Amino acid sequence: MTIQQMHNVGIVVDDLAGAVAFFKELGMELEGEGAIEGLWADQAVGLDGVRCDVAMMVTPDGHGRLELSQYHSPALIPGPRNQPHNVLGTHRVMYAVDDLDDTITRLRRHGGELVGEVAQYGDSVRLCYFRGPAGIIVGLSEYS
Repeated sequence: MTIQQMHNVGIVVDDLAGAVAFFKELGMELEGEGAIEGLWADQAVGLDGVRCDVAMMVTPDGHGRLELSQYHSPALIPGPRNQPHNVLGTHRVMYAVDDLDDTITRLRRHGGELVGEVAQYGDSVRLCYFRGPAGIIVGLSEYS
C-alpha cells in the first residue's frame, strides 16, 4: 500500500481569525470552517472532551491544505513561540510565492516577522523563514 496524497498539515493556534487572515494574505483561500466535538474527535486525537473550531485553508492550485485549529476544550497548552528551527519537532510550512518582497511586506501587517534574513540560493531561488501566528515558521521561496 502507498500513500495516495498528502491531505493537510494541522496547526493549533490561539487566534483562529487572525491565523485565517494571515494565510489569506499569503494567498490561501478559506475552503471551510466548523466546530469539532464528540466521541469521534476524542478518539481520533486521544484527548477527552474535545471542542475546537477549525478552518481549512487551501492553496490556489487546490493541492495544498492547512488545517488551523483553535481548542476550547481541553484547555490550550501554551508552548514557547520563538523556538529556533532546530528544536526537535518544530514545524514549518513552505510556500512558493511570486514576489517574495511583496509577500513579506503584506505578512508583516499581520504581525509576521523574519526569522533570519532573505537568502539567495544559487542563481534561481530567494528564500526566507518567517514567523507567523502562534509562532508558526513559514518558509517562503521565490523562483526566478
